[in-house]
Amino acid sequence: MSPRRNYRWVRVKMLSPGEKAAIAARCESLIAEVLKPRFLPEVRPTAFNYPVDISGRWRGNKYSFVTRYRSGFADNAGEEFDSAHSRLDHLEEIQSETLFDVMWHRHTGQWFRLHHRLTLDRSLNQIATNGMLWPL
Repeated sequence: MSPRRNYRWVRVKMLSPGEKAAIAARCESLIAEVLKPRFLPEVRPTAFNYPVDISGRWRGNKYSFVTRYRSGFADNAGEEFDSAHSRLDHLEEIQSETLFDVMWHRHTGQWFRLHHRLTLDRSLNQIATNGMLWPL
């Protein structure tokens, strides 16, 4: 006899492709108008890894803010890699409105929640003003 399991149905609010596109547009606006001018006004090559771009992308219900780096080291000069520095996690279990957790990427590779249940406006404001969420 198998153990009895208690299942609970939970309604979730999935983002439609249109909603994702609208959120991505707002995030890209923040990148173009705030993050790039402040943190990457020009590309400055160094002998180490240096930033060459700041962008964003969806992965499931999470929108990540990503810095692209280029290597200046002699053994792999010119190779590029991405490193996410902050992320918006859509809270699907909230039906009434679109809310996000604002996540910070720790040096250990783990994500840490800094802010819980914020609107998109408040989430983007945190990324623009909270130094822990900035690139570089």
